[in-house]
Amino acid sequence: MIGQKGIPATHGGVERHVEELSRRLVAAGHEVTAYTRPNYTERERTSYEGITTRSVSTIGTKHLDAIVHCALSSFDAWGHSYDVVHYHAIGPALTTPIARARGRKVVATIHAQDWMRQKWNPVARSILRAGEWAALHVPHETICVSEELTRQYESAGHRVTYVPNGISIDPGDDVSILDECGIDDGDYLLFAGRIVPEKGAHYLIEAWRRAGRPMPLVIAGDTSFSDEYVAKIRTAESDGVVFPGYVYGARLAALFRHAALFVLPSDLEGLPIVLLEALGYGVPVLASDIVPNVEVLGDKGRFFRAGEVDSLTHELQNALRDVGDLRTEAAELRQRAIAEYDWDRVTRMTIDVYERALRRP
Repeated sequence: MIGQKGIPATHGGVERHVEELSRRLVAAGHEVTAYTRPNYTERERTSYEGITTRSVSTIGTKHLDAIVHCALSSFDAWGHSYDVVHYHAIGPALTTPIARARGRKVVATIHAQDWMRQKWNPVARSILRAGEWAALHVPHETICVSEELTRQYESAGHRVTYVPNGISIDPGDDVSILDECGIDDGDYLLFAGRIVPEKGAHYLIEAWRRAGRPMPLVIAGDTSFSDEYVAKIRTAESDGVVFPGYVYGARLAALFRHAALFVLPSDLEGLPIVLLEALGYGVPVLASDIVPNVEVLGDKGRFFRAGEVDSLTHELQNALRDVGDLRTEAAELRQRAIAEYDWDRVTRMTIDVYERALRRP
């Protein structure tokens, strides 16, 4: 596995995807190596829950962090007899030719069209577009986590396999996080994820203000090479917004389980694992009407027009007036999502892709 920051997952959806998939591949009897970056994980760690981890150095800057790490990891993989080298995300896919040059069978997963993210300048976006091209043309097999994006690629003549993300539910419930944040059970709004412009936390904060600050707002997450944006967002602390930083495991599970409403105001997603998690914990959800969110929530979802604070304010107020109905809807969504976005099913689908790659000349 190449492209993720590291495991155990503490930073993002790609990392969670790789961890959940790798653990199940190991349980099914496969040997899995995940390449990790020392600026995100312990360099000394060599294994995690049966997964071999290899720490490879990188240049920890916004534009070089991923590409340098993936290139060096790809060359490191030359010295090992891996059957499949699996790249995650379109940036890392730029280095797929290195694995092909060594004669490895290569698979790439497109998690999102990362070139659309606001943090990138025009040059970086062009490079990421090249990464998307590489993900579609260089590997023996290409996976996409979004059903709609898969259809778009197929209509353009590309051979792409749809394999979604799955739902992860932590059995723990560390409610000490509620006391630390100064919030009460069932009496706060929650956003969780990387604090980057396309995730839309600024829309939520402004809508929360316009709605009259109806209950505490928790923004769980932190920077992803977006320090200037995070600094701007954190000025809302003076209004009472709570910023606990990155939260994961039983502490994140507690934030989900005890929230009145989870809000995902994104402008851009692939197939958002954080949304799947919210459904898995049974928390009511309000989301922007971008295609991936609609794909997950379907006709039972509560939506607002993406990027429009007035629409978010209006729907936020409606949601808080209908908390009882929302709880009923959330229970229905939970059952449907758990059945459809099951990690064991995802793992079986991925193994099928690996086997097809191994059969290709």
